[in-house]
Amino acid sequence: MISTVRTLENLAKAIFPFLAMTGAALAVERYEVLNPYWIQIFQLACVVAISALGLNIIYGFTGLFSLGHAAFYGVGAYTAALLMKQYGGSFGDGSHLASQAAFLGSLAAGGFAAALLACLVAMPVLRLTSDYLGIATLGFGVILKVLFDNADSFLPPLGGARGMTGIARMTSVPWVVFALTGAVLVVRNVVHSTYGRVLIAIREDETAAAAMGVDTFRMKVAGFTLGCAFAGVAGGLYAHLYTFLHPSNFDFFKSFDVLMIVVLGGLGNVTGTLAASFGWIFLLEALRVLLPPEYLEFRWVLIPALLIVTMLLRPRGLLGVRELPFLRSRVYR
Repeated sequence: MISTVRTLENLAKAIFPFLAMTGAALAVERYEVLNPYWIQIFQLACVVAISALGLNIIYGFTGLFSLGHAAFYGVGAYTAALLMKQYGGSFGDGSHLASQAAFLGSLAAGGFAAALLACLVAMPVLRLTSDYLGIATLGFGVILKVLFDNADSFLPPLGGARGMTGIARMTSVPWVVFALTGAVLVVRNVVHSTYGRVLIAIREDETAAAAMGVDTFRMKVAGFTLGCAFAGVAGGLYAHLYTFLHPSNFDFFKSFDVLMIVVLGGLGNVTGTLAASFGWIFLLEALRVLLPPEYLEFRWVLIPALLIVTMLLRPRGLLGVRELPFLRSRVYR
């Protein structure tokens, strides 16, 4: 009886944030507190936050310096878009529930494709450490970008360098909030589990963790694969938010964007990653609105300057080790 009550209590705690965030976002949209443009930016911020949470697992909690995150984001985006384009249309507009189920399946397929590729890449790459690992993942990202550019030569619907068109707009506020809530819950539960403690132990001192009997290579592969699965799901949401994909959306510069979000929020800090993701996206768009068109490129001067100042004043990230109560370990609440 007690276990049933606790299960229901935990289920309520998991569902409540989703309902609260979805209700607030839909109310903002319905009563036109924000125009559709800013609602779309909110959805993009949720998508970027999911991808950043994945990199936080890889770099923040496991200590693996990866610079190829955007490549897995692209794999998820192209996989989900291709599946929906090939098979999603067969459900038609009259079967809303079936099309939504197909969309959920395409997101899962995008996450699975990214995770599968990450697992294959991790086998040779994760034997490297530190800067060498970063360079290897960066090289993998460049290879994937070339493949995306020439994808139409072996799979014409992907569009290659011309871009992929004809993608249905399926991503909505409930979908991004649902995915972000799920991502936060998964990260929270993984981090505070035995496996999460092992990942953190590897980050702190891999030699000591191995001496304690931990299979460090297997655990690093698991952490890398899980983080890339997040990127794949985020890519699928991105594809169905903007309905157009171009290889330039997934070049290695995009990996730096996510890396900066994770570092700015604080390595191994979920709350900081969420705050930095939303702050990063809304700051970029606010500067786009505020700056005159002829000075728009100054965004890429102001933002790095802001990052340097933040790193000097807050070297452990914006929030350091502080987390929301819900995200803390039960011991520290």
